[in-house]
Amino acid sequence: MNHKVETIHFYHTNDIHSHFESWPQISRLLCDKKREHLIEGDACYHFDIGDHVDRSHPFTEGTKGQGNIRLLNEAGYDAVTIGNNEGITMSKEALSTLYKDAKFDVILSNLYEEDGSRPKWLLPYRIYVTEQGTRIGVIGATAEYRAFYLKLGWQVTAPRQNLKLVAESIAAETDVIVCLSHMGIHEDEKLAEECSEIDVILGAHTHHLFHDGKLIGNTLLAATGKYGEYVGHVTVKFNTDAKELLQMDAELVRTDSIESNEKDIEKVNDLIKIGRQAMEEQVFYNPSHLSQNLFDVSSLSSFFGRALIAYSQADCAMFNAGIFLGSLEKGWVTKEDLHSLLPHPINLCLITLDGSELKEVYELSLTKEWPQIEIKGLGFRGSLMGAMIHERLYKNRNDQLFAGNREVVSGQKYTLATLDMFTFGFFFPSLKHAEIEYYMPELIRDVLGWYGTTLIKE
Repeated sequence: MNHKVETIHFYHTNDIHSHFESWPQISRLLCDKKREHLIEGDACYHFDIGDHVDRSHPFTEGTKGQGNIRLLNEAGYDAVTIGNNEGITMSKEALSTLYKDAKFDVILSNLYEEDGSRPKWLLPYRIYVTEQGTRIGVIGATAEYRAFYLKLGWQVTAPRQNLKLVAESIAAETDVIVCLSHMGIHEDEKLAEECSEIDVILGAHTHHLFHDGKLIGNTLLAATGKYGEYVGHVTVKFNTDAKELLQMDAELVRTDSIESNEKDIEKVNDLIKIGRQAMEEQVFYNPSHLSQNLFDVSSLSSFFGRALIAYSQADCAMFNAGIFLGSLEKGWVTKEDLHSLLPHPINLCLITLDGSELKEVYELSLTKEWPQIEIKGLGFRGSLMGAMIHERLYKNRNDQLFAGNREVVSGQKYTLATLDMFTFGFFFPSLKHAEIEYYMPELIRDVLGWYGTTLIKE
């Protein structure tokens, strides 16, 4: 009785992070598959699970992410959810208008305006109905970076609890529930254990990879790693008469196994060109060449250190030399120069510390192994940590630590300007629980640009 069985295909991508090297092949594969399945009479949907946008790429930065949306439209996506790169590296205005030309749904149930209302550009869920009448409920949520979202003027709620409520509320009017989850592998696994209503969880955020899915209870987990190295394909067989799921399978397609041509390389280069042209605007005039040094203080690091202190009015500053991906030439500095120098979606933050805590942080920052450490994630888009640079934080001849003109002593408060990546607990565990003020939405390259313009005015 084969006519009762409907085959439904879900193609999914996640954490592309504006790595467009294989995008022409991904786009072609998705368009070809959709055509193929429609001819066969199967249903087919394309989903992206967030962090498609990454401001470290000139095309994304130059087009304010709108270019990414154009690419998703061309590839025939049906729905996406947002990742933290869409959510917290863009200003509120930029995120609110990011999807204005989208030909797909943005499905996200745990993001709200400050007054608790739901933003107009997103849906908490969507029920798609196939030609054969199968009702597919799609739900989505993103990781809960509460402090960052609050600072930008959003409210974000606990994603897992939120998804359970939405899944339970639509269970009666759906036959299959698919979750677009930008929460990470551990949250996905908990969700599968706690919510049997969800049939498929398409994962992201922790860049995990399931070659043929992972079954927890009756829920299938699928994920494609990062950077568009794979495209995921989940096949669901559904008995339309008995209204029951018969089979679910997950597989991955390696994008470097998809045939590419000269035109593909041209397309990728064109994206970079478009981005660079959009960032030709001059920001400030730099009177002398500022060179970088990965393992020591340099003219560039001193300039940057002074910028952080001027912007935040801190007593002192600390950052790593690996943050600079080049030097700053003499002459007019454009938005593109600042972007290629500091492509990281990293924010400045101001930390208030007791003297004893600042001493501890300073000593820890002298760890001999750190300069050679490779950093992955945390917003960092370089490779090596490089030397830890201290601006107005130094020891005198008597080995006494000073912040600005004040000796650092226990029981007194000091302010330290640093990079948000040092507040996540990996390098400086004590900073995770300190009193922190994040400067958002401006990124560290915006702070450097601001400082350059203030010097011209003086």
